Amino acid sequence: MFTLNCRGKLLVAKRPLVMGIINVTPDSFYDGSRRNGADAVLQQTERMLNEGADIIDIGAQSTRPNAQLVSMEEELSRLAGIVDVVTDKFPDAFFSIDTFYSKVADICVAAGASIINDISAGQMDGKMIPLAAKLGVPYVCMHMRGTPQTMQYLNQYDDVAKSVIDYFIEKIDECKKAGINDIIVDPGFGFSKDIRQNFELLGKLQLFSMLGRPLMVGLSRKSSIYKTLGVTADEALNGTTVLNTVALMKGAGILRVHDVKEAKECVALLDHLPAFGVSAF
Repeated sequence: MFTLNCRGKLLVAKRPLVMGIINVTPDSFYDGSRRNGADAVLQQTERMLNEGADIIDIGAQSTRPNAQLVSMEEELSRLAGIVDVVTDKFPDAFFSIDTFYSKVADICVAAGASIINDISAGQMDGKMIPLAAKLGVPYVCMHMRGTPQTMQYLNQYDDVAKSVIDYFIEKIDECKKAGINDIIVDPGFGFSKDIRQNFELLGKLQLFSMLGRPLMVGLSRKSSIYKTLGVTADEALNGTTVLNTVALMKGAGILRVHDVKEAKECVALLDHLPAFGVSAF
């Protein structure tokens, strides 16, 4: 499907990849993803890798709606002794850093991370895109309007899929001109989009193939699932699996998830469909 050059180490995706989420935060919306301290992160990393995670995504700032903005200094404090420890313990694994601060990304890549996952696609820190180009790492750029503190008020679209695709046409051009080779696009489910818009975006996800870039989808346990079903985030695994399956069949190349085992099972089962005349991915 695609190959990512992670600082000289190739991540070859012959089928969709699964990215496991680890949040070094006290306030992420799903408490099952929260881990504090190096030992807890090491244990969770080992569990996710054993379940088949292709990438481990470590973040130190909640980006749920209305989350309190954490300073760069606080982010670095939360990450101190985390990235270098896990990358040293698991040298063959691929780690991404979930941050919109260029300095945090720079320090974490130096500590061993090899992918930058930026929810703001450079909008919250103008130094991020040039830095990603300089470091030569894959760059995940996500669609979001505003910030996590304001995004819920910025969801007016005539056609949400068209707006997001048009955004990425410009953003990919910006990243290419800066010198980034491996660009991954994330439509930003739940970011400046209401529930109806999230489902509309998922229904048209196959249109993103026109961008010619790996597509990352993050639907895991989000409010569009649990509010629609009338359950909680803790009870949203089954709904997540259903929508991850839809996303895979519509072209998702990376699933960003809290539950690695179940996501890998989606990929494995869909991998058997083409032999019976059904296009999976």
